[in-house]
Amino acid sequence: MSIFSDIAIVWSKYGMQIISGIGNTVMISIVGTLIGLVIGLFNGVIRTIPTVKNLFARGFLRVANWIISTYVEVFRGTPMMVQAMIIFWGYAYMNGGAQLPLIPAGIVIVSINTGAYITEIVRGGIISIDRGQFEGAMSIGMSHFSTMIHIIIPQVMRNILPSVSNEFVVNIKDTSVLNVIGVTELYFYAASAAKNSYKVFASYLIACAIYFCLTFTITRILRLIEKRIEGKANYTVFGSQSDVDSEIHLEKEEPVNV
Repeated sequence: MSIFSDIAIVWSKYGMQIISGIGNTVMISIVGTLIGLVIGLFNGVIRTIPTVKNLFARGFLRVANWIISTYVEVFRGTPMMVQAMIIFWGYAYMNGGAQLPLIPAGIVIVSINTGAYITEIVRGGIISIDRGQFEGAMSIGMSHFSTMIHIIIPQVMRNILPSVSNEFVVNIKDTSVLNVIGVTELYFYAASAAKNSYKVFASYLIACAIYFCLTFTITRILRLIEKRIEGKANYTVFGSQSDVDSEIHLEKEEPVNV
């Protein structure tokens, strides 16, 4: 039998299960990335708080920074598969065998893992903002958190969008490791089809093609969003609303391909 016949057999028997797995994969990736972004933003703001004079506040800040730093190092330095096993079975161990629901467990694992990576992405984005903007905000009496919310974070979000988009694409692929705790995502159903039909190559070829289509499509959509946020290539700066001669026409520099 040809590979096309094997693919047709696998899809006819297990197609609906695989489609269900695609839905779970995309849902876990989206929710996990969004929650991870919230975690990263919170941690990034905490880690960039300037030194305070109050002794109690300074001690609290040091402890918070140590906890966040430890969290980032542990979750960036260990595989998500191992994290999934420890979190899922660790919860069962501490609760007399009671297990977390599988889909929520998958979301929690992806969120915590993603949050560790986005924490450093956000911290780098905040540090890259010109220091003069912080000083200007402080000179008019704005607090650190107010400065972050109204001035810094909007700029950071624009700057880190490509990195966050990349994390989202990575999460689509990395959800495959959640099959070790039984989460019914795309890889889980592909592996199940391979075992039950004995069409191993065809089953995993289908999964490979679907993963590629998902990541390729989402990457293109995210790039379109990034271009929209960047604005037009040519634009006019109005130095005066009454003097037409004060208009300055600018063109964005095109990236140089090396």
